[in-house]
Amino acid sequence: MSEETIPAASVAETQLATAGVAAHGQRASVRELIESLLVTVLLALFGTTFVVQAFKIPSQSMEPTLLVGDHLLVNKFLFGGRGHWYDAVLPYRDVRRGDVIVFKFPFQDHPHYVKRVVGMPGDRIKMVDQQVYRNGQKIDEPYAVHDASAPYDPFLFNFPPANPDELLSNMQPEWSNEISSHVENGELVVPPGRYFAMGDNRDHSWDSRYWGFVDRDAIMGRPLVIYWSLATPEDSDENPSAATSLVDTLFRWPARLRFARMFHTVH
Repeated sequence: MSEETIPAASVAETQLATAGVAAHGQRASVRELIESLLVTVLLALFGTTFVVQAFKIPSQSMEPTLLVGDHLLVNKFLFGGRGHWYDAVLPYRDVRRGDVIVFKFPFQDHPHYVKRVVGMPGDRIKMVDQQVYRNGQKIDEPYAVHDASAPYDPFLFNFPPANPDELLSNMQPEWSNEISSHVENGELVVPPGRYFAMGDNRDHSWDSRYWGFVDRDAIMGRPLVIYWSLATPEDSDENPSAATSLVDTLFRWPARLRFARMFHTVH
């Protein structure tokens, strides 16, 4: 039996077909890669817009709960409910007393602040001798700290102020004009849709005592976890040169990492 041979033309056609399939496969792989990248970018944008966002703690007002240099992931989805029918099937919840919240400051350029909710709408708040009273009851605040070396602050011992003569110069001017309208029988009454927030580091916190209430719509979310923490050296220059900054980054930052704080949840 003689062997059958494939015509030269057929061989060429087969090679072209094989090359075409390979080229098509390469195009498909490139297209799938691009699609995967686009999906990843879209999911990342969706996540940072609606679900979580990273924030850095710039001040000591929430110490020791949050330290300067702590980097947080904030749950922007938790307080998303606005009374819609579908809120019941989503993991929303209302803002609660004691929640640590991230919100837009009501004045200036609306930077993000981090404080703790002390008063809910309808609550009556006052402070006597560094102790917070809510609705006539002294509240337990294991997270609050005081600094005996801090300058005297009358708002730690007598808040709200009883008369205009007790207003402080460091109060937000708009709040100075408004605060008396919310005072009843020596207590500050939190209006509907607003919250009274304070820093845990009471003697070093510019909070609702000095600038007023936090609007519900200004609340961005609740910190979930500290994912990164880098101590700020107390002796660092306020305006270091580029060379100094580079040296600090390369040689000093490993020693400033606070490993024990990483991946700790925020309460």
